Amino acid sequence: MSFSFFAYLSRLKLISRWSLMRNTHPENDAEHSLQVAMIAHGIALLGRDRYGRKVNPEHVLSLAVYHDATEVMTGDLPTPVKYWSPELRGAYRRLEDLSADRLLGLLPEEMRPAFTPYLKQEAGYERDIVRAADKISAYIKCLDEQRAGNPEFDYAARNIHRTLEEIEYPEVKDFLLEFLPAFGMTLDELNHPTES
Repeated sequence: MSFSFFAYLSRLKLISRWSLMRNTHPENDAEHSLQVAMIAHGIALLGRDRYGRKVNPEHVLSLAVYHDATEVMTGDLPTPVKYWSPELRGAYRRLEDLSADRLLGLLPEEMRPAFTPYLKQEAGYERDIVRAADKISAYIKCLDEQRAGNPEFDYAARNIHRTLEEIEYPEVKDFLLEFLPAFGMTLDELNHPTES
């Protein structure tokens, strides 16, 4: 018997993000998910090692890898549409749940319990960290577009920055303070940071 779960997920590279906005560099769900996973893992490590949180950073990394997996079924619905009204928001959540169920059905039965927490993420610290990493990734995209001279992302950058400032976790604030500035550096500056 053949199962198509991983073949479907490989199509995340075909799901374009920011579809209603002019992009200087298109971004897809696969590359976004990788960046979110790396950021979430780093934040979880800060939480564990600096703030004594009882968290498994590798589990957070796995949650982040799959955080947009259902979009392989739904596409990446633009934010202005997704959050236009409580009715649309609720309908989209139900659609995500149905998509998660469909994806789980593409796995052998014995694997489904292991993947359920990744595709149907429960509220709590770990999901909060993944969501923070998702916002940071989106903010980095906005900054990249602004540096390329694209004002299309100005409003999104301001809005996401406000959201990031409201996050209470000190490990998220530390990540922003200690790692975000380097995303604005050129390759030469990254290679020779003391000369800049």
